[in-house]
Amino acid sequence: MTKRIAKLILAAFMVASLAGVASAKTFLSIATGGTSGTYYPLGGAIAQAVNKGAPDLQVTAETGNASVANLNLIGAHDIEIAFAQNDTAYWAYNGKMMFKTPIKNVRVIAALYPEHVHLITLKNSNVKSIQDLKGKRVSVGAPGSGVEADVRAIFQTVGLKYSDMKTDFLDFGTTTQRFKDNQLDAGFVVAGYPVSSIMDLATTKEINLVSFDDATLGKLTKDFPYFVKSSIPANTYKGVTSAVKTPAVMALLVVDEKVPADVVYKFTKALWENIDVVHKAHAKGKEITLKTALDGVTVPLHPGAAKYYQEKGMKLPK
Repeated sequence: MTKRIAKLILAAFMVASLAGVASAKTFLSIATGGTSGTYYPLGGAIAQAVNKGAPDLQVTAETGNASVANLNLIGAHDIEIAFAQNDTAYWAYNGKMMFKTPIKNVRVIAALYPEHVHLITLKNSNVKSIQDLKGKRVSVGAPGSGVEADVRAIFQTVGLKYSDMKTDFLDFGTTTQRFKDNQLDAGFVVAGYPVSSIMDLATTKEINLVSFDDATLGKLTKDFPYFVKSSIPANTYKGVTSAVKTPAVMALLVVDEKVPADVVYKFTKALWENIDVVHKAHAKGKEITLKTALDGVTVPLHPGAAKYYQEKGMKLPK
C-alpha cells in the first residue's frame, strides 16, 4: 500500500474513532495549477461541489504545476486527484514524449473542457494556412512542454518539419512578447480561450488565428486520438471576426487507480449532481457538462467513475 493512500485511510480511521463510524470522512486532494491560471479556481469549485454532495468526503484543491507535474504526482501516489490535459495523460500512460516510464496507475474521472490550439499570426505576415509556416519565424512552445509535443504531432500529420522554418521554443508569455517586438511571424499556444496574453497582444498588434481545414482536422484526430475537432468563436479576440476551426485537447480530472471505487463513485456522482456550483464559480466552468464528460478520454476510466456513467446510460470509451 502506498504512503499517500495509507494516510488517506488512516485519516478516515482516526476521524471514525473520534466521531463514530457514521461520520467518518475520506480526505482527498486535487492538484491543480498556479493561482493565476484556470485549473486552480476550478479545482476549488469542484471541491466545493463534491463536499456539498458527499458529506463523507472532504476534498481540497492544492496549487500545482499543471499537467506534467500533476501526472508525476499521481504516478508517485503523492496526490489522489489532479488536473491534466488528455494529450499529456495519454503520453504519461503510454510512456511517450516527456515520460520515459509509463504511469500506468492514472485513471480518468471526467473530461472537463477543451483547451484549444491557437496558431497566432500577424495579419501582415501572409500566413493564411499551416503550410504557410515554411520559411517563417515560428514559436512552437517551451522545450518539453505539452504545447511543443502537440505541435510535433500536428506537424507530423501535415508533413512539416522544424527545419522548414525558423523555430523558437518559447512559453506563452515570451511568445506574445516576441510578437510585440516584431520577432515572430507565428506562434502556438494551447489553452482554453480567451487567453489573457493573446487578448493583451491583440490590443497592440493586428493579429489573426489560422484555421485548420476539415481534411487536416479529420486526419489529425484519426492519427492522434487525444485531439478533438473544435473552434474558437468569432470576436473572442480583437480583430478576429470569423470563427476559427482548430484542434483542441481536453482538460481532464484524473485519479490514482488505488483510490477505492466507492470513493470515486461518490466523488463523481456528487460532482455532476452539484455541477451548478462549478458553473457559477468560473467562466470555463460553464463548459463542464455531463454531455461531454467522456469526450477525448485517452486513458482508462476509474471503475468508480465508470459505474456512475453506466448508471446514466452513457456509452463508455473503449
